[in-house]
Formats: sequence, C-alpha cells, structure tokens
Amino acid sequence: QVQLVESGGGLVQPGGSLRLSCAASGFTLDYYAIGWFRQVPGKEREGVACISSSDGSTYYADSVKGRFTISRDNAKNTVYLQMNSLKPEDAEVYYCAAAPVCGVTDPEYNYWGQGTQVTVSS
Repeated sequence: QVQLVESGGGLVQPGGSLRLSCAASGFTLDYYAIGWFRQVPGKEREGVACISSSDGSTYYADSVKGRFTISRDNAKNTVYLQMNSLKPEDAEVYYCAAAPVCGVTDPEYNYWGQGTQVTVSS
C-alpha cells in the first residue's frame, strides 16, 4: 500500500528544535520531490519546504528560511525536516507529500501523509 507517514511532532518551547520524519512505504522516494506543508484550522495550507529528486535542490518559504532544513535519506526511504529556533507561529500540523517535481500546485502532489502536530509553547 502506498503510504507516507510523518512522525517527530510534539511539544517544544519557543527557540527549541524538532526533527520531523516522512517515511514512505509502497514506493521509493528516489524518484519524487518531497514537500513539507503546514496548516491550522481556518488558515490556508502553506508550503514550507521542498527537496527535488533530480538534483537535490531545496526550496524554503520565507517564513522558515534559515531555521528549517529539509534533507533526504534514500537508503531509508525517508525525508526529514529539521526545525530550529521554533516560534509560536510554527505550531501547526505538518504534512509531507510526494510530487514529480517541486513547484507544482497542491492538487498535483500524488501522495500525502496524515500529518504530525507541532506545538510551540512555554
């Protein structure tokens, strides 16, 4: 069964760090660009980062640039999102998704995970 599963979310204090994981099963991530998105109720889903499959190029939203790092380990069929210097506004549900390339619209992503909750609070 084709599946993406996010993990690593939880509660962290402002300024703290978390590493999210996106593990694939039923397909290999080697041939896919993987994007990380986040969303809270009443707010439009926001793309935060993407890593391409062809050359490993990475892209970041301005709101997370310099604080978040996306990486991939194809041997483990997993993509990571390292989140540092977390802010209260980063407290959202984070999703990973697979697409042929970075830069496509949300409906063009082939697979989506169920999300992992990140809470940033003192």
